[in-house]
Amino acid sequence: MASCPQATLHCRKTTLGVVHRAARAKMAAELHPRSGKLIGLSNSNRTAQRNQPVQEFNHGLVLSREPLRDRDVFTVCIDKKVNSWSGSIEIGVTALDPAGLEFPSSATGLKGGSWIVSGCSVLKDGRSVLEEYGHDLDQLGEGDHVGIQRNGKGELHLWVNGQDCGTAASGLPSRLWAVVDLYGKCTQVTVVSCEPPPEMDGEEDEEVEDEIVSTQAVSIMADASLVIYHFKSGISNSSPAGNSGGVAGLGVAAGGMTTNDALLFHEKCGTLIKLSNNNKTAERRRPLDEFNNGVVMTNRPLRNNEMFEIRIDKLVDKWSGSIEIGVTTHNPNNLDYPATMTNLRSGTIMMSGCGILTNGKGTRREYCEFSLDELQEGDHIGLMRKASGALHFYINGIDQGVAANQTPGVVYGVVDLYGMAVKVTIVHNHNHSDRLRRNNAIMRALSPDVGRPRPALSLTPEPDIPDRLLFHLNCGQKAAIISDGRTALRPHATDDFNHGVVLSNRPLHSNEVFQVRIDKMVDKWAGSIEIGVTTHNPAYLQLPSTMTNLRSGTWMMTGNGVMHNGTTILDEYGHNLDRLKAGDTVGVVRKEDGSLHFFVNGVPQGPAAWNVPPSVYAVVDLYGQAAQATIMDDMADLPPLPDDSSEGPTAMSPGSPCSVSGATAANDLRFHQLHGTNAVITNGGRTALRQNCRSEFNDAIVISNRCLRDGELFEIVIQKMVDRWSGSIEAGVTAIRPEELEFPNTMTDIDYDTWMLSGTAIMQDGNTMRNNYGCDLDSLTTGSRIGMMRTATGDLHYFINGLDQGVACTGLPPEVYAVIDLYGQCVQVSITSSSGPLDNSLCTSNITEKSFPIQSPVAGVAHRLHSKHGKNVVLLGDGCQALRVDGYAHGIVFSAKELKTDEVFEVKINKVDDRWSGSLHVGLTTLQPPDLPSCPLSGLSPSLTQLRSKVTWVLAGSEVRRNGVLQRQNYSCSLDRLTVGNRVGVKRCSDDTMHILIDGEDMGPAATAVAKNVYAVLDLYGKVTAVSIVSSTLVEDSESVKAPSLSPDSCSEGEEDSTPVREVCPLRGSCLEAALVPTVMAFLENHGKNIQLSNQNLTAARVSSYNQGLLVTAQALPRQQLFQVCIDRLNPSWTSSLSLGVIGHSPDRLNFPSTACCLKRSVWLLQRDSVFHNSLKICENYGPNLDTCPEGTILGLLVDSSGCLHLFVNGMDQGVAAQDIPSPCYPLIDLYGQCEQVTIVTNHVSVVGGERGDMRCQGDMEKADMVDGIKESVCWTPPPEVNPNKTCEYQALCSRFKELLTLPDGYFNEDAKYNLCYCESCHKLRGDEAYYKRGEPPRDYALPFGWCRFALQIKTHCEVSNAFKKWHIAYHGTSVGSLRRILDHNQLLSAESSSIFSLSTVKTEGHGSYGEPEENSAPEREVPRVQLSPTMRYSGLEVFAPKVQFRDPRSLRCHQAQVGFQVCVRPGSYKVGPTSLGISEPLDPRFSNAEIEWITKEKGGTLLYGLLIRVE
Repeated sequence: MASCPQATLHCRKTTLGVVHRAARAKMAAELHPRSGKLIGLSNSNRTAQRNQPVQEFNHGLVLSREPLRDRDVFTVCIDKKVNSWSGSIEIGVTALDPAGLEFPSSATGLKGGSWIVSGCSVLKDGRSVLEEYGHDLDQLGEGDHVGIQRNGKGELHLWVNGQDCGTAASGLPSRLWAVVDLYGKCTQVTVVSCEPPPEMDGEEDEEVEDEIVSTQAVSIMADASLVIYHFKSGISNSSPAGNSGGVAGLGVAAGGMTTNDALLFHEKCGTLIKLSNNNKTAERRRPLDEFNNGVVMTNRPLRNNEMFEIRIDKLVDKWSGSIEIGVTTHNPNNLDYPATMTNLRSGTIMMSGCGILTNGKGTRREYCEFSLDELQEGDHIGLMRKASGALHFYINGIDQGVAANQTPGVVYGVVDLYGMAVKVTIVHNHNHSDRLRRNNAIMRALSPDVGRPRPALSLTPEPDIPDRLLFHLNCGQKAAIISDGRTALRPHATDDFNHGVVLSNRPLHSNEVFQVRIDKMVDKWAGSIEIGVTTHNPAYLQLPSTMTNLRSGTWMMTGNGVMHNGTTILDEYGHNLDRLKAGDTVGVVRKEDGSLHFFVNGVPQGPAAWNVPPSVYAVVDLYGQAAQATIMDDMADLPPLPDDSSEGPTAMSPGSPCSVSGATAANDLRFHQLHGTNAVITNGGRTALRQNCRSEFNDAIVISNRCLRDGELFEIVIQKMVDRWSGSIEAGVTAIRPEELEFPNTMTDIDYDTWMLSGTAIMQDGNTMRNNYGCDLDSLTTGSRIGMMRTATGDLHYFINGLDQGVACTGLPPEVYAVIDLYGQCVQVSITSSSGPLDNSLCTSNITEKSFPIQSPVAGVAHRLHSKHGKNVVLLGDGCQALRVDGYAHGIVFSAKELKTDEVFEVKINKVDDRWSGSLHVGLTTLQPPDLPSCPLSGLSPSLTQLRSKVTWVLAGSEVRRNGVLQRQNYSCSLDRLTVGNRVGVKRCSDDTMHILIDGEDMGPAATAVAKNVYAVLDLYGKVTAVSIVSSTLVEDSESVKAPSLSPDSCSEGEEDSTPVREVCPLRGSCLEAALVPTVMAFLENHGKNIQLSNQNLTAARVSSYNQGLLVTAQALPRQQLFQVCIDRLNPSWTSSLSLGVIGHSPDRLNFPSTACCLKRSVWLLQRDSVFHNSLKICENYGPNLDTCPEGTILGLLVDSSGCLHLFVNGMDQGVAAQDIPSPCYPLIDLYGQCEQVTIVTNHVSVVGGERGDMRCQGDMEKADMVDGIKESVCWTPPPEVNPNKTCEYQALCSRFKELLTLPDGYFNEDAKYNLCYCESCHKLRGDEAYYKRGEPPRDYALPFGWCRFALQIKTHCEVSNAFKKWHIAYHGTSVGSLRRILDHNQLLSAESSSIFSLSTVKTEGHGSYGEPEENSAPEREVPRVQLSPTMRYSGLEVFAPKVQFRDPRSLRCHQAQVGFQVCVRPGSYKVGPTSLGISEPLDPRFSNAEIEWITKEKGGTLLYGLLIRVE
């Protein structure tokens, strides 16, 4: 293609070119058969396609079959692009022979004489030699042509769409092959030619041609009082956008900009600045923590009339204030950068907000109408120092006028990334195709002869349509005009959301309707099309990023409001434009009376404005979701204007812009016109998509337009997916007619006549019939095909990519409809041409059912809620979530099935509403939900305590009721105190008792004589409005989830049942020998985009945001080798923290998602205190909560010889997390949220126990080695710097209460490492067991879970040296008022002398009771007695440890606190007896009520060990 200004010379050049080419052999326009490993060649080796384009972005190299000849342009056409990646096609030449070439992953990896054009840069052997060259290849679209040429002078030239972009490099060797890299977005190209371009008689003709274009341009632009580049010289003539660069596509002369001339950011910058993109992009690190120290300057002074322009790439909505820009006389090499640029008191002029500051002081308060603080991402800010010394600022290309006069001659551009502003990029307008397009459009508007082909060359001239209403060719930077001016679009709508303004080519006539149809939408952005009128002439207008930024002569309808000059004049006007879909129309008209009216789908919306001047241009802003629009030509057929009462034709349905055609072809299967709320049917009924796919994950069910015939295949192909949600497409059949179906949120909510495949589960009527069907729908990707077929025998078969997966279920009725649920990740599908009848042999044959694993890889199937529930409840997430949508009652929900014996049904509280009192109720009921009438159950009791039609046991608050009758009080902590995040569970035990679990802790028997066939029942009552299920059904074969014995001989014949510590020695015998030479592990170079590796790839840090921090090791993890990492740095600004696990396939070509939970193939992940397999939770309450691990924690992974995965925390094995781990597997770490840096532990730490791998077990140790669950030399004790106390909020709260007690510091141990927190997170993090043995003889005691211990300074008395080894451990509850006296005496006091809240002396019947007076005691005084207990569940009762209320000085919230002591007790100095409180219910499962109370009267028989505090 010849460029337009060359048209007059075209004939002569073509003729000469033909003669010249006839004299030389033509080179084959083919690709070499050897290519990159992901390339597939076709079309006689003329077409190359990169396989797996969504999963892989590189390995797409192709070369020409033969070396290039001089002057031949090797040209390819871009056939296909995807939006998954950044970067695009790269092209160049190489001296390397493809026959022996070892292909690198990308073209920039070619060495040995290779020149590659990448983006707008030229690289030689991988190093940049020229910046800002030619056309930006990343901006090319499908259908664009790009070529590469070596001319006779040994120079490299790039050709884009037939235009030479000038010399890219010189001194090239003669033997070169063309190189094309299908990189990033570019996935397919086709070679179109390899021949010299049409040319004139010589180089002098090219120069004449350039001069013709240049002369025409300059003369025309001068007439219009505008200035354009002098194309040949490359020098700007006082243009606002002028600079020293040439214009792409018009032949850059040799005197153009050199490599070092580009305006970039200086390498020296503010302390928080990170530069990238060849120093064109600057970003402030830690934007949510810091708001300043973000100053950057240009790498050289600005020239006169040179534009310095930046684009805002990223803002955060946390700080006040935003970007500031200006100039300074300070040389960046010598400047000590200030925190903010306005702190400089010399040589600096800055624009801040809408004012100007000189040397830090305000000189102009209202410089312009725009405020920099109000600019959005994508907006442009520029400045220019004129030759006269005047300084001008530009907002989105609009000159704001003179900001300062007499600006010094030598100034540097400066940008302060302050406050909200986080990231900016320098914009080089002289290279952008949109700038060239705008200049050409202006020239065409002023002179029809410029930029158009000569009439003599027009073979089929269009008939002249007088005064036709079209789009003007001068349009927004990201917009384009096609179809002869009728259609406007944003070609890269998924990359940019603005700069899509287009105007009409002439003013509107009075009463003339301007109407456009929305052709294409994208679902990535918020906002949509805007339409209106403006008095600005498009030929002279510098178009803003959005039309509402114009502050004069503009009226726009945006959303459902109307704006005039950027200010809202009507808030609620007409239909909301943001809700329109593809196919809808919008229009505008100015009536003769000056009123402005808008139309939506032909329906008038009424007057929007008055007194609009007559000569206005129509405006369309393709903003946000709106990607393409076309002018409607049938304006004469539109309904009358609003003066008439006619409503016009029926408006199009916003929900269904396309209807289903009634085609009667052989394959007439389509999607039915009735569908879910969020579904849209397009493409004549063959395509279905879910709208707003990033904000909505369900309500997108589609159904076939007719019943399936016997043996007929209904097949769809997945066309689009998003990685935002868990779960994916679900497919099946239903006997319900579409007209009778009330479309639910998800199809598995239907409880009759429906069969669905969800993941690997076959579900009938919402209940799981079978797990582990032959395929997993959640693992399918874009391009996968799913088919369904009902055979003549009533069997349902699924087909994946054409392969039959076997019988899914049997007994289907004869007339069933195909159903597709566009759920979660799946966004768009289309019916394939394969749909229709299959071979008869398949229709009736007895197809053998595919075998499937006997045991599920997951430990159980997630529980569900029954579809019958209270009238105010809505079920979500396949019945795993319940939401009360109205009122405070009518929130009863049931388990989907009866509970098995010892099966826990557990939910987590997701949402509370503090307006109500009361809280969640939980229990068991003999009521059968299937027997209830259909939902909504208006007849069901409003609350669970009133449910008495069948026997029901319920816990409400802390009271247990049976059919509403009170059975027990103070059963447990009150459910009314629970809040978001707390978990509540219920189970029926084998002894016919009901147990309630709160946050995983069994509260003991709540009721007895519970019937066998019971359902779990919950009441979302009062403040609790939403819950989600976190439990799973029991696996039938308990052995399948039983942790294997890691080592049959792991412990010696030591003490019996004296091994409370979790086994920590999985390596023995031959396993130990294999581990003697461990594999050296390091992180793989392929990782998440926010990861930066250092320290020989042993250290990984997340340098930005909170996600995109995935890591894997380069080496597979051998069996029995412990892989450990240390948490180096945490950032408390974020929530959640790291997760880790293993992945069962090679990570070399893995495309990392934003978080590990998005990985769904052969992945086992430990996250928080749960275990996930392929994003499905398989285990809860495993190990410590990883979110609470402090800095310094060492986390380890080990796969034992049985293929079981173990987690180690600070050297302690947490047990089996998952089974059947494949080999090889690779450790996987996700640096998410708080966790910002980890380092691989290289000095191999023995798995706990002795030195150099000496594995000692519990039985090898002395009993006296046990102290508070920390076993010396066996249980790893955290050193002070990694003590979990450091980050425990509960311990901090207890510490603040302790400070309020004003106890002397001398009573406490100065070493804080002996202070231990026993909250759930801390004791799990340490790996504590619940019970331990201590003393001689050994006696059990329980750790004080829920309390916090502060170690006391131990006094030297009563054989203290032996106390720790030979004495027992016990607890004593007391009052706050007694603490000081007890500490002063260093001895527990009797009940009478310590507190009025303690028990008085109790006479106990029986011989030898401590209630009787001792024989040697004085008759006139009673010996004092002290109550103790081996468990704080007894000593911590309120009768011993009364609660006191206090206000936390930090949060100012009120809490209740209790206190007690942990003591050492001399054996033989106390008497074990029953509880003196008369309690019949067991308080601790380890200690019977007959032995739970210890009484001592022996002075000196107890030793204070620690102060215990519990706060509620």
